[in-house]
Amino acid sequence: MTPVATALRFDRLDHSNETLLHLYQHLLRPRLIEEKMLILLRQGKVSKWFSGIGQEAISVGSTLALEPDEYILPLHRNLGVFTGRNVPLGRLFAQWQGKRTGFTKGRDRSFHFGSNEHHIVGMISHLGPQLAVAGGIALADVLDQKPKVTLTYSGDGGASEGDFHEALNVAAVWQLPVIFVIENNGYGLSTPSNEQFRFKSFVDKGPAYGMEAVQVDGNNVLEVYTTVKKLAEDLRQNPRPVLVEALTFRMRGHEEASGTKYVPQSLMEEWAQKDPVENYEKWLIAEGILTETAKHSIRETIKAAIEAGLQEADAVPMPTADVQEEIADMYQPFEAPKNDAPAGGAAPEKRFIDAIQEGLRQSMQRYPDLVLMGQDIADYGGVFKITEGFVAQFGKARVRNTPLCESAIVGAGLGLSIKGKKSMVEMQFADFVTCGFNQIVNNLAKSHYRWGQNADVVVRMPTGAGSAAGPFHSQSNEAWFTHVPGLKVVYPSNPHDAKGLLCAAIEDPNPVMYFEHKMLYRSLSGPVPEAYYTTPIGKAALAAEGDELSIITYGMGVRWALQVCEELKVSADILDLRTLLPWDQEAVRRTVEKNGRVLVLHEDTLTGGIGGEIAAWIGENCFEHLDAPVRRVASLDTAIPFAPPLEAAFLPQQRLREQVEALRNY
Repeated sequence: MTPVATALRFDRLDHSNETLLHLYQHLLRPRLIEEKMLILLRQGKVSKWFSGIGQEAISVGSTLALEPDEYILPLHRNLGVFTGRNVPLGRLFAQWQGKRTGFTKGRDRSFHFGSNEHHIVGMISHLGPQLAVAGGIALADVLDQKPKVTLTYSGDGGASEGDFHEALNVAAVWQLPVIFVIENNGYGLSTPSNEQFRFKSFVDKGPAYGMEAVQVDGNNVLEVYTTVKKLAEDLRQNPRPVLVEALTFRMRGHEEASGTKYVPQSLMEEWAQKDPVENYEKWLIAEGILTETAKHSIRETIKAAIEAGLQEADAVPMPTADVQEEIADMYQPFEAPKNDAPAGGAAPEKRFIDAIQEGLRQSMQRYPDLVLMGQDIADYGGVFKITEGFVAQFGKARVRNTPLCESAIVGAGLGLSIKGKKSMVEMQFADFVTCGFNQIVNNLAKSHYRWGQNADVVVRMPTGAGSAAGPFHSQSNEAWFTHVPGLKVVYPSNPHDAKGLLCAAIEDPNPVMYFEHKMLYRSLSGPVPEAYYTTPIGKAALAAEGDELSIITYGMGVRWALQVCEELKVSADILDLRTLLPWDQEAVRRTVEKNGRVLVLHEDTLTGGIGGEIAAWIGENCFEHLDAPVRRVASLDTAIPFAPPLEAAFLPQQRLREQVEALRNY
């Protein structure tokens, strides 16, 4: 359990009466708002509420200690951050009611939103990922040489998540000016601290990461304000992370429905004596800084503002769904500029890997705010040597080696995007993306839909089998991401598109998963113009044309289809999708209408692969043009084996030959 501190003692130091009263007004606002919200919750006018009663001093003190343009990343119980940044109450209440005039157009609730106007980035329900986003925001300030700090919160329960470790470790390694505030209220929902961790205090963790750690009485607004203000002033001049443990207590349930029956009554009574609002108010009156008349006036003014905000929010009708708007808002609108490959003249032959390297280098030159991040990508040049020589050309500030922490680095990419920068995150192998999965599918993909913040991040994914690398370095996992609205997924099959699609992905302000097959790196060459160009995302291309049947595929599947059709002397359209999300439905329709016999091919396993989606779409939209059932060819529904004979049986080449013959003869 959180140790109960002694009675609150306030030390005004050299703070003026004006500052002390300013803190009081801001401390009182969230308390009075909460008291009103609890009434509305019982009336069914608010659907859910996470109470911060008893913890207001942390949010208020730390928020007012920062400059208004410094970012804060709050959690459930940090209402004081929003009121401290003077977020209009009418809009805040509309957010909680699911109205369009809130910050998410009714798409998310509570504090699950951000506002760049107020320099706030709200949470997602997974709690931990925002810590890494804070690191990305701070990294942007460091790169721009701006003397700023970023502040983010974690609860004691949320600090058990891996994201906590990753974010603190990266911030320490990169010396990022982040203040990590741990609100230690003794419980993660109903689980007490002694069932969450074995250490005595979070200040013990700081030195293990190579950072300072301080502890404050989280119920003492003056102590929180003074401590954070002093730290922020220091960090602006000497960038580095600091951990601040704020001891406090949650006087109500994790959320109202859960109650507090699991808390000993004696503990509730003990902490009630340390109420942050009542204690500070009594001290101000005792010191002659606040009068009873002024206290009453301040309360009535805040209550009037609350009522006015509620009237404003109540007057707004519940949103009416516009399906087209809902779909469109998954992505930041972006019309790609024309950057066609130069026409005429012979383009030099380049290997697949060299085309990727050239596209990445030219994008670094084109976008000075583009930052590359990944394991071993700096001096070593990456395990596949794609970034070899980049440090000499662009410097270590923009070509950054990372610790082994995929989640933190993807989160940092979102943080960079919030500050207007681009980033490319290299997964050493596509298999390792599982360690960053949450950040990609819940943060990057949903950010624009939720609160209009794009995620200008490209995740490069070396993928595919064929090298006898076994189950953990060979997976084709693109289908995981084609199921996630808000992402774009591209997968080139040749050097020309490898460069063009990568440049296009980096241009695009939306999150793009860029898959590159490892077995094509040094085995496939083709003409690649030396000038910068882009290949349009969302457009398929014919790799071959024929009139017997159509093979719809992508990546390595294009190479297999070309080989099999040549061996069997089959005249086929081979449609290279190139983009898997959004995929080119009209190109699919054209080839189906032309040939009437269709085979969908991919290296991914059969069940749940994107081939099933395409086949279903053809059945629904092109049935009258079919002369045979749509066939799917894919890898076995097993993990990828290590031994070459087993891997060969896993991959679909032999089954492709059989199915092409069967389809031609149907």
